[in-house]
Amino acid sequence: MSGNRFYLLVILSLLAILGFLTFQIMRPFFTAIGWSVVFSIVFYPVYAFISRHVRVRALAAAVTLMLLVVVIAGPLAYLTVVLFKELQVLAAMMDAGSLGTVKDFVDSIRSSKVFVLITSSLGLENSLTDAVFMENVRNFGKQVLQQVSTRIPDVLSVFVDLIFMLFTTFFFLKDGTEFLSKAQDYLPFSDVQKRRLASQVKDMVVSTVYGGVIIAIIQGILGGAAYAVIGIESPVLWGTAMSIMSFVPLLGTFAIWGPTAGYLVFQGDYIHGIGLFLFGVFVISMVDNILKPLIIGTRTKMPTVIILFSVLGGIRLFGMIGLIMGPLIIAIFISVFELFKTMEGVEGQGPSKQAES
Repeated sequence: MSGNRFYLLVILSLLAILGFLTFQIMRPFFTAIGWSVVFSIVFYPVYAFISRHVRVRALAAAVTLMLLVVVIAGPLAYLTVVLFKELQVLAAMMDAGSLGTVKDFVDSIRSSKVFVLITSSLGLENSLTDAVFMENVRNFGKQVLQQVSTRIPDVLSVFVDLIFMLFTTFFFLKDGTEFLSKAQDYLPFSDVQKRRLASQVKDMVVSTVYGGVIIAIIQGILGGAAYAVIGIESPVLWGTAMSIMSFVPLLGTFAIWGPTAGYLVFQGDYIHGIGLFLFGVFVISMVDNILKPLIIGTRTKMPTVIILFSVLGGIRLFGMIGLIMGPLIIAIFISVFELFKTMEGVEGQGPSKQAES
C-alpha cells in the first residue's frame, strides 16, 4: 500500500515538474497562440465552407489562411501604421504645447454656471489654474510620446509573433477537429454530457466572440467615418477606440462619441455636435441592438455584468487579446459549471427515483 502511494507521489511530482517546464517553454508564444485560437474560431466557418469544396484539408486551411491575411493582416497593418502616425502627431502636438483648442474647451467649461456652482460649493475655485492645467497636459503628452517612441523596437517582435500566429492558425484549422476529439477523450464525462458541453460552448463562443467581433468592427467603421465627415482629426484613432470600447458593456462606444458630441456643443458647433449625438444614438448604438439579437438568437448568452468583468479582467491579465480571451474563458467555465450542476441534479434524483420504484 505504501509502495503504491510512493509510486503515485513520484508520478505526480514528475508530472508537476514537467508541466512547469512545459509552461516555461510555451510561455513566450502565449500571445501568438492566443490570437491563433481567436482567429481559428472566427474563421472556422470559412474553413468549413471551403473544405466542402476542397477535399484536401491542408489546401483548405491554406486558402483560409490566405483569406485571413487579406481580410485581417492587410487592413490591420495599414491601420497600425496610420494609428501609429496619428498617435505621434497627437503626442507631438501635446508635447509642443499646441493646446489652444483643449485649453479653450476647458475655459468654456470653467466659465459655465454649473461648473462655477460645483467648484464654489466644494471650495475648489482656484484649484485648476491655467498653469497647472497646461503643465499636466504637457506631462501627459510627453509620456504618450515616450511610450510611442519606445514601442518602435517592438515592431520586429510583433512581426515574429505574426508569423508564429499564422503558422499556428494553419494547424488549428487543419487539425482542430482531431485535437478537440482527442481532448474530449480525456474528459470524465459521458458521450451525452460531452455533446451537451460542446453545444453550450459553441453557443457561448458565437454569442461572445462572433457577436462581439462583428459588432466591434462595424461600430468602429461607422464611428471613424462619422469623425472623418465632421472633420475631427485622427478618425482612425477614434474609430479604433470605439471598436475597443464596444466590448465593454454599459459604456460601449458612448464613452468615445458622447464626450466628443458634448465638446462640439460646448464649442458652439451645434450642428456637428447634435448630429454626432443623433448618429451615435440611432446608428452606432443601434448596431448593437439590431445585430446582436440576429447573431445570438436563442443561444445561451452571459449576463452583462459577467461580460463586463471578463473583458476588464481579460485585458488586465492578457493585454489587448483579453478583450476576446476573457469572455471566451469565462464562457467555457460557465458551460463546464452548468454541466456539473446538471450532473449533480441527476445524481441527486437517482436515489429518490429508486426509492419510489
